[in-house]
Amino acid sequence: LSRVESVERMRPTETVDLMGLLNSVVLAMQPLSHDNDTDLSLIADEAVADVMGDPDQLSQVFTNLIENAIKYGDGEVRVEITRQDQSPGVKGPAVAVRVSDNGEGIDPVHNPRLTERFYRVDSHRSREMGGTGLGLAIVKHIVNRHRGRLKVESDLGQGSRFSVVLPALDVAGLE
Repeated sequence: LSRVESVERMRPTETVDLMGLLNSVVLAMQPLSHDNDTDLSLIADEAVADVMGDPDQLSQVFTNLIENAIKYGDGEVRVEITRQDQSPGVKGPAVAVRVSDNGEGIDPVHNPRLTERFYRVDSHRSREMGGTGLGLAIVKHIVNRHRGRLKVESDLGQGSRFSVVLPALDVAGLE
């Protein structure tokens, strides 16, 4: 987390094929998905734009979100990627990646603190499943570095949806 925070103000400069990156992350998460009897699927728009970013950090974002969905979900995790002409909080066209599960969901009282260091909704269950309580804090800082937005939607008994919205590159490769 300290390493991520130290470069948070430095904007990434690489062009990232987000669809290719997500395919790799989903493929890498298949063994965990299989071990947890979870169906993991990737659904994409036909015309998904590239983004300016750090591929290693973006991989970490989506690995953290998918791993949480597999651990706390209930049999199905969907990763959806769509292009948006405009999105609140992001300048210009954007790409949205939504990771959803159909688990227990999160009581809304926890939403303001979800991305705090070491914060856990259910400390006992989190310890049993492993992890440090830093995953969502890391996600938040990486998304901020990429000038994006993290959105959390969850209802008790109806699962959770974590969306990352990133500025898209236009066809000419310029924002």
